[in-house]
Amino acid sequence: MSTQTLRKNFSDILAPAGIKINGTDPWDLQIHNEGFYKRVLSEGTLGLGESYMDGWWDVEKLDEFTYRVLRADLYKKANLGLRSTIDVVFAKLFNMQAKNKAANNAMRSYDIGNRLFQLMLDKRMAYTCGYWKNTDSLDQAQENKLDLICRKIKLQPGQHVLDMGCGWGTFAKFAAEKYGARVTGVTVSPKQVELGSEMCKGLPVEIRLQNCMDVTGKFDHVVAIGLTEHIGYKNHRIFMETVSRCLNDDGLFLLHSVCHPYTTTSIDPFTNRYIFPNCVLPSLKQLGAATEHIFKIEDLHNFGTYYDPTLVAWFENFNRHWDELKEEYGERFYRMWKYYLLSNAGSFRARHNHLWQLVFSKKGVLGGYESER
Repeated sequence: MSTQTLRKNFSDILAPAGIKINGTDPWDLQIHNEGFYKRVLSEGTLGLGESYMDGWWDVEKLDEFTYRVLRADLYKKANLGLRSTIDVVFAKLFNMQAKNKAANNAMRSYDIGNRLFQLMLDKRMAYTCGYWKNTDSLDQAQENKLDLICRKIKLQPGQHVLDMGCGWGTFAKFAAEKYGARVTGVTVSPKQVELGSEMCKGLPVEIRLQNCMDVTGKFDHVVAIGLTEHIGYKNHRIFMETVSRCLNDDGLFLLHSVCHPYTTTSIDPFTNRYIFPNCVLPSLKQLGAATEHIFKIEDLHNFGTYYDPTLVAWFENFNRHWDELKEEYGERFYRMWKYYLLSNAGSFRARHNHLWQLVFSKKGVLGGYESER
C-alpha cells in the first residue's frame, strides 16, 4: 500500500474527531516521518506512542489531541496491532501482577529517580489524583484529597491506620501531622522506603519494605491509594481478603483507584511497556465481585475529572524543571514522559478513565454512613 493511500486512510480515521494531518489547529498532527502511517496502523497505540518518542510526529496540544480521539471513539476503529495483541494475550494467560513480580514492576514504575518526582509532584509528593474543589493550586488540591480521605474513614487521634502501597509516605505524614494518627505504610519500592522514612522522621509512622499481601496485625482503618491498579484482576479477591484480615470489625477501608468504565484484562500497551508495567485498571464490576461476602460498600465517589488538571500540573512542573533533569534522562525520556502525562490528561478529560474512591465496612455502619465531599 502506498504512502499516499496510508495517509488518506489515516486522515479518514481522524476526520470524525476534527483532526487533520499537518493542519493549523493546535490538535492537528504534524508529521515528520512518512513511515508514521504504516507504523501506527500496524502497531496501534503502542506504535503511536513510540513514534512520538522517536520524533516522527508532533502536536501543539497533545492533551487536546488525545481528548478528541477518545471522545470520538476512534480507538474502536484503529487496528490494535500485533505487538499490542501479544501483550493482551500474555495478560490473560499469566498472572503478571503476582506477588513475586511486584517488586520488579514497582522498580520500573517508581524507582526511576526520587528527584524526578520531587520536582514534578506537589510539596507532599502525592502521586495520585488531587481534589480540586474550590482551588486552582496543586498543593492545595493534594491537601484537600488527603483531608478528604481522613474524613471519609472518620479518622480519630491515636487510631492506627494501615496504608497499603504507601508511596513516599504522603498520606501517612499528613494523617500523623493533622489527625494525630499512627500509620504503618508498606511499599515494594526501596527508594520510596528511603525517602518516605526520611520525610516522616519524628512522627508515629513506620514505612516498611513489604508486599501488601504479607501484612499481619490489626488496624483501625486501611487505605489503598493508587494501589489497586497494580494488584491485577486475578488478585483482587485475595487482596480484599488480606484487607479484611487486617481491619478491625468496626473499621473502614478506603480504596482510591483509577478505574475503567468497562471491564478489561489489559492496559494500554504503551503504558504497560514504558510507564506502569503489568498494571491493569479495575472496573466497578470486578471490584464488586471481589468484595462479595467480605465488605459492604458504604460510599462511592467519582472525581475522575480532577485527574485532568492534576496531570497537566505535573507536566508543567516537569517541563519547568527539565533543565535540572535532562542530563540524567535525555530527550527520548522527555518525549515519553510528556506523552504519558498529557495523553492521560486528555483521557480523563474525555471521561475514558475514571477515579473512584470507595469506602467499605465489614459489617455495615450502624445507623448509616455519612458521606464526605
